[in-house]
Amino acid sequence: MQRVSMKHTPDRILLLCLFLLATACGGTNGSGTNTGGTNGGTASGITIAVIPKGTSHVFWQSIHAGAQKAATDLGVNIIWRGPLREDDRDAQVSEVEGFVSRGISGICLAPLDETALVPPVQEAVRQKIPVVIFDSGLKSSDYVSFVATDNTKGGRLGGERLAESIGKKGKVIMLRYAEGHDSTGRREQGFLDAMKEYPGINVVSSNQYGGADVESAYKKSEALLSTYKKPDGSLDIDGIFTPNESSSFAMLRVLQDNGWAGKVKFVGFDASPNLVQGLRDGGLDAIVVQDPVHMGYTAVETMVKHLKGQPVEKWIDTGVHVATKANMETPDIKPLIEPALAK
Repeated sequence: MQRVSMKHTPDRILLLCLFLLATACGGTNGSGTNTGGTNGGTASGITIAVIPKGTSHVFWQSIHAGAQKAATDLGVNIIWRGPLREDDRDAQVSEVEGFVSRGISGICLAPLDETALVPPVQEAVRQKIPVVIFDSGLKSSDYVSFVATDNTKGGRLGGERLAESIGKKGKVIMLRYAEGHDSTGRREQGFLDAMKEYPGINVVSSNQYGGADVESAYKKSEALLSTYKKPDGSLDIDGIFTPNESSSFAMLRVLQDNGWAGKVKFVGFDASPNLVQGLRDGGLDAIVVQDPVHMGYTAVETMVKHLKGQPVEKWIDTGVHVATKANMETPDIKPLIEPALAK
C-alpha cells in the first residue's frame, strides 16, 4: 500500500484559497468546473475528468479541493463534473460517456453504482482512456488504480467504538445507506463483523436503508427509531451506527428533534460542520473519518503518474480514523474533521 504525503498545514490553508478561486470561476452544482495548473496553464497538455458520486456533500467538496490542489501542483487541467444526487446513475453514466466521446486524457471516477458503471468504464478502456477509481469500488478490474479508504476497516472501527461505549452489551441498530454502493456496503459489513465479536450485543435492526439524501434518511431514521420507543418516550436501544455523511446527519437530527441526543450512544461516519458540532455537543459519541482532501489529491496524482508512464499501485489506502470529543483537537484528527475547506 502506498500513502502519498500531503501536509495538513500550511498546504491546507493554501488549498482553501485555491479552491475558493476555482469555485468563483465555475459552479460545483453538477454543471462542471474546469480548473487547471498554475495561472490556468496546462503545459503538460493533460486534461483529467474527475467525476464524483455527487456534488452537494462536504465530503465531495473536499475531494474537489484535493483534486484541484493536485492539478495546480502538477500543472494539469481537471474538469469536475458529477450528478447532484448520489442515486442518479443515469447522470453519472452520461458523464463518463460524454468524456469518452470527447477524448479526455484520463478519468478519475467515484462510481455511485458498482455494477452500472462497469460498461462505460470498459468503453473508456477500449478507447484507450485510462480510469482511476476512487472512494467506492467497481465490479471490474478495468482500471489503473483504486484510491480509497479501507471501508471494511472503517466500519469495524466504528463497531468497536460503539461496543466500548455501551459497555460491550445491549441492543444496537444500524441504518444502511443505499443499495449498490460498494463503499458504504463494506462499512456496513465491517460494522456487523465487529458486532460478532461481542456476544453481549444484540443487533436488533440492520436491514433498513436511509436513501441517498438527508430528507429520505431523516424519514427512515424517524420510522426506525419509533419502533423502539418506550411508553415513557425514551428509546429501548443502547447504540446506533450510520455509514455515511447524509445518514449520520439525518439520524443526528432525529435524535435532537426528539430529545434523544446524548441519551443513546451514536457513532456516525464522515465529517461535516454539523456532525463535528454534534460530536462537541455529545449527540455523537464518535465519527469515523476519512481524508477526502488526500483522496482527491492522490486520485489525480496517480492518474498523472500513469499518463507519464510511471508505475502506480493497484490499490492505494488513504487512511481512516475515529474522532471523539477527547481527540478531536489533536494534530492528527483536527485537520480531518475541520479541513481548510470547512474554515
